[in-house]
Amino acid sequence: MKSTIAIIGATGNMGSAIAKSLANGSYRLLLCANDFPTVQELAQTIKTDTPSADVEAIVCSRNASWEADIIILATPYQAEQEIAETIQEIASQKIVVSIANPVNESYSGLVTAPDTSAAEELQKRLPHSKVIKAFNTTFAADFATPVIDGKQVDAFVAGNDEEALQTVSELVKTAGFNPIVAGDLSVSRTLETMQFLLIQLTMKYNYYTLGVQGSQDTASFFNDKTVAGSLTMTSVKLSA
Repeated sequence: MKSTIAIIGATGNMGSAIAKSLANGSYRLLLCANDFPTVQELAQTIKTDTPSADVEAIVCSRNASWEADIIILATPYQAEQEIAETIQEIASQKIVVSIANPVNESYSGLVTAPDTSAAEELQKRLPHSKVIKAFNTTFAADFATPVIDGKQVDAFVAGNDEEALQTVSELVKTAGFNPIVAGDLSVSRTLETMQFLLIQLTMKYNYYTLGVQGSQDTASFFNDKTVAGSLTMTSVKLSA
């Protein structure tokens, strides 16, 4: 039986990249975002590019989450927190993936306290869900080319539930990356801080162009609040 995955925020750079990469897997995808016509266009594009894809545009994040086995919140931190309030009851016992990096508006700091993380705050709001941190250290462009110098780009995963970690690791593999289970959900603090460092390096030195194939300039990258902080870890390879 296919797992149903709801991708909330599917029209953002990261959301659409995740949706397109998972379309090749044996999943049913429910795509949701505020701009429904754009969601419909994305669903049609995926069907055209991947005729075997089981994908549907859906209006309401609550409806999408109701049908889903796995919920991916491909949204900025603040939106992630707001959506959690909407889906709290229906997300019970389900896997909820946080990709958010909780940077402030000026990208000069994190809005979370040092003893917590976006993923841990989400877990507090969804106490009966299995929150997993994933995809926060990958950049949308890497989904198109997740292999560099013949090696898959690493993608870190963290969470408290072993079965949920395995399930999300399989999603990461389907997306084309090499999943590395970094630890329990508290490790999200390190993953989010690590990504914040890369944001700072990018803003100061245009650092991400050293590790990402592509020509997107730093200014246009940071204009997209949805993917703020979603830089690649291609320059930090752990796998042999």
